[in-house]
Amino acid sequence: MGEDKKQVIDKNNKKKDLIVRDWLAIERTKLANERTFLAYFRTALFIFVSAITIIKIELLAPLRPMSYFLFVLSPTLFIFGFTRYLKVKKKIEEHYS
Repeated sequence: MGEDKKQVIDKNNKKKDLIVRDWLAIERTKLANERTFLAYFRTALFIFVSAITIIKIELLAPLRPMSYFLFVLSPTLFIFGFTRYLKVKKKIEEHYS
């Protein structure tokens, strides 16, 4: 079977051939990292919108102190997710490039 090959450079700056299966596995790993970041982003956005909703709806006035906590939690979660995304992306590039 003639499998297509892609070239990558390993840690010792040597060119190394990857079969398509391995190259696709690397791409799936990159996509999984992006999906994880988007999950962090979606969660942070949902928490932020929840905080705004609690402040705007008078019926939820007793929960207003919790909304301030959510305002702090939302960007914190986003920053954590973004830094994790960059850290994992760098490790993937170091290991597979």
